[in-house]
Amino acid sequence: MPKRVETGTVTSAAASKTRRVEIPRVVRHPKYGRIMHRRTVCHVHDEQEESQPGDLVEIIECRPRSRLKRWELVRVVTKSTAVDVASLRSGARATQLRETAAKAEAAAATGTASDSTEGQVAT
Repeated sequence: MPKRVETGTVTSAAASKTRRVEIPRVVRHPKYGRIMHRRTVCHVHDEQEESQPGDLVEIIECRPRSRLKRWELVRVVTKSTAVDVASLRSGARATQLRETAAKAEAAAATGTASDSTEGQVAT
């Protein structure tokens, strides 16, 4: 019997070498006929830890590796394009602090006043 190959999205990468992958599917309700969205959650073995949350990955069925892991990562189809806003803000803040420190250092070296009153309006 051939091994099943599925494509899904990585939702968690908290554990070492383990990824939580959700495989979405659309089913019709047996009685009412309404279209419903369901998902299957698979725990996947990722030996090289190459996938991150948000990535679209291809997985294949394998022998049981643990109580929950029955799938292996084949390849990362597309990398996530999501941006971590918190890290961008902290990076921008660090850059701003470095620039102000460099200006203060340059002002101290030349003996001029600091630029802290530059943007203020006198009343």
